Amino acid sequence: MAHSIDDAFLALPLSALADAALARARSLGAEHADFRLERVRAASWRLRDAKLAGSSDTTDFGYAVRVVHGGAWGFASGVDMTPDAAARVAGQAVAMAKLSAQVIAAAGSDERVELAPEPVHAEKTWISAYEISPFDVPDTEKTGLLTEWSERLLRAKGVAHVDASLLTVQENKFYADTAGTSTTQQRVRLHPVLDAVAVAESGEFDSMRTIAPPVGRGWEYLTGTGWDWDAELERIPEWLAEKMAAPAVEAGTYDLVVDPSNLWLTIHESIGHATELDRALGYEAAYAGTSFATFDQLGKLQYGSDLMNVTGDRTAEHGLATVGYDDEGVAGQSWDLIKDGVLVGYQLDRRIAKLTGFERSNGCAYADSPGHVPVQRMANVSLQPAPEGPTTDELIGEVERGIYVVGDRSWSIDMQRYNFQFTGQRFFKIENGRLAGQLRDVAYQATTTDFWGSMSAVGGPDTYVLGGAFNCGKAQPGQVAAVSHGCPSALFRNVNILNTTQEAGR
Repeated sequence: MAHSIDDAFLALPLSALADAALARARSLGAEHADFRLERVRAASWRLRDAKLAGSSDTTDFGYAVRVVHGGAWGFASGVDMTPDAAARVAGQAVAMAKLSAQVIAAAGSDERVELAPEPVHAEKTWISAYEISPFDVPDTEKTGLLTEWSERLLRAKGVAHVDASLLTVQENKFYADTAGTSTTQQRVRLHPVLDAVAVAESGEFDSMRTIAPPVGRGWEYLTGTGWDWDAELERIPEWLAEKMAAPAVEAGTYDLVVDPSNLWLTIHESIGHATELDRALGYEAAYAGTSFATFDQLGKLQYGSDLMNVTGDRTAEHGLATVGYDDEGVAGQSWDLIKDGVLVGYQLDRRIAKLTGFERSNGCAYADSPGHVPVQRMANVSLQPAPEGPTTDELIGEVERGIYVVGDRSWSIDMQRYNFQFTGQRFFKIENGRLAGQLRDVAYQATTTDFWGSMSAVGGPDTYVLGGAFNCGKAQPGQVAAVSHGCPSALFRNVNILNTTQEAGR
């Protein structure tokens, strides 16, 4: 279904505010200035045991001016929708740049902010791929569907409690800069989750959550487009009961077949964050560390097996990090990060691209609100399937003694994105190429290069799923961004498996 930009957003004085701000920045000597006006509406619903437990509907609204003046960044934001106010905000941004330049000079640094060039994109419009905006659906219909699904699970034997939630977002953004780029965009995304809980007579409990990923789709996602909700909800009580009765894993070395519903998170933590070039250079360190994949290893680092091909992508249909243009006016692109197992690229914004000699940014600047400055953020980072690759069942058939891992749960990774430990929703024992019931208390542990180096088979396109998260955190003050990670099922040999209960000393 074709959509247009929301009329209420277009009715705002977008160009008048941008013109006033950019003109003021130019008159004060800014080498570069950009203006960004955003309206981000987020609505959520939470149910506990089929009863509404809470809801919210908030809008973050305002504009920001960012400048480069005297080789330093300046930034300011405002909410007053008049040209005079926008011009004042631009003046504040220039004043901040002048102060920053003094601090930099006092520290003895001569590094200047310069931006990689980008073609001008004048008067461009982009809208994400969705059919029905969730904000066009009555709230009673949303809570009604979550209630019906919750009641369906509660009627199943062994299910004691059910939590359900739905988060929906519509993001409108207008961008303009002194080079002549101007873009208007609209993105829709949502994330539904149901979590069933079982409680044994002994007091022991566990849960089983849906593995349907968050997506850049509309309401149609909850009515059967892109996910079979009926099929998943029907199986959850059975999987949960089996998990409650499952034996604990025996720690040791196993072959793993990892489902996309689990592997996406390992990609996010061990590849996605590690290939952010600001992190690899040490410009990002305080929030979540740096990266072992340092810039001097570009084109040299053997990240994994030669079956490993990973892309950064701002164009994937329904991707959570998919945009037409980023928050520096750079057009969305797709590029290689890892090719045949070797590190060949990074995620870049315009400043980092210029600093490190790249011809162009690949469009990875993003701010989560008009009150925040854009920072380098993650693209949709995805492991590519093998064109003629096996099915998941065929991968399982290649394993004599192993574990099939489904769904994400807890994770831990060090501050260089290197040593990690991941758990999951469901773990199935594999014996002689067949599933042989669930196991409990499982975590897989490795270093990034050992784990990806152990990948001996990659599933075909039919196993590929676009997973992801709404809540990737970065920067200080902290910002949150949504990002997707596509991947097929994959087979990893001789991976270390921990018994999490034993590791906890119980």
